[in-house]
Amino acid sequence: MPERIFAEEIDRDVMAERPLHKIMVLFNKPVGWSNLKMTLGMLLLAILGGTVWWLLYSNLYLTLFIVGMQLLFFLGDVVILVALPRMRISFGPWRAQFFPLAVPRTLATIACSALALLTGLSWGIFLVVVIEVVGTAALIWGAMIEPARVQVTKLAISCMRLQPGTTPINLLHISDLHIERLSRREDAVLHLIESFQPELIVLTGDYVNLSYNRDPETYRQVRMFLSKLSAPYGVFATLGTPTVDVRENVIPLFDDLPVTLLHNRCQLVKLGEARQLALFGLDCTHHMAADASVLEQLVQQATTDVPQILLYHSPELMPQAIEQELDLYLCGHTHGGQVRLPLIGPLLTSSHLGRQYVMGLYRHGCTNLYVSRGVGLEGLSAPRVRLLTPPEITMVTVRPV
Repeated sequence: MPERIFAEEIDRDVMAERPLHKIMVLFNKPVGWSNLKMTLGMLLLAILGGTVWWLLYSNLYLTLFIVGMQLLFFLGDVVILVALPRMRISFGPWRAQFFPLAVPRTLATIACSALALLTGLSWGIFLVVVIEVVGTAALIWGAMIEPARVQVTKLAISCMRLQPGTTPINLLHISDLHIERLSRREDAVLHLIESFQPELIVLTGDYVNLSYNRDPETYRQVRMFLSKLSAPYGVFATLGTPTVDVRENVIPLFDDLPVTLLHNRCQLVKLGEARQLALFGLDCTHHMAADASVLEQLVQQATTDVPQILLYHSPELMPQAIEQELDLYLCGHTHGGQVRLPLIGPLLTSSHLGRQYVMGLYRHGCTNLYVSRGVGLEGLSAPRVRLLTPPEITMVTVRPV
């Protein structure tokens, strides 16, 4: 393993210092609240929305309607969130997810009260009802339907390092499992692997969920899933974000499993018929200078006459992958945004590079990058939803030019 540099800097958890993570931690505090405290919180939010309408229009019946309507949709959200574990779709605590859904509903209600000054009271009321109904419909789709629809994306790339006439290499890429408890997604992944019969399988990190990243039962179930993965020429894995894949817990997870953890090293894989490829497996620290240095050292040590494939959790090393002229770079991390809106695209990517590499295939020279939407869902207080970013695994065919 190459010598790590910038040791003091790497000890910092970059992702945990970001404002988004701190907001998620803040919204996660209600996870320990009692039912009474949650009820009071819902009531206060509903009253807040109704109070603005009262201040603008001094209409008691209208105010009571707004408060009652908000409470009704709040309760609908709770019913959906409570149902998800029973449906084996997601297992996040409903109390942590409630307020990230309820606060936007309340803000929309307040915004519509102001908009009604311009459009008229009837249009304002109509608009707030439509927004709330659309919000519930989006939650039903995003929480109950789309997260269970695991897709297989087929990708073919041409590689100059493969001799003409060489049999193509087929590998399966899995990223961002984020397991809380084994769900319908993991069942689907295993079924798809059996159907496609890849020659090797590669995983690019984030095996557990932030809400369960120190939970022994979660790790037991992750091991159960990983133990079922098999391919003729092996299963190879790298580590994800340190905040998620807590090193002291995740590294032992691979002990005695049929999965090779590429812990900052290069693995030469022989696939028969004189075919070989070099897998560069890097731990993801999100300290880009340090991780780029490790990649450079690995490339210097590797053979150059076989396809070179980088396995790294995030797309943030793409500039260095282009510079090193790697053939293929497989990653995840962004979840494709996890929530995408028409015309707007992803709301967040959690990447240093922003929207530059969000999901799908990118080509620069001879380097191919594929950013997987991943399989699982973000944790802590992030609502367990996917919108216009269904979970995926990727079947990659590497063929000669």
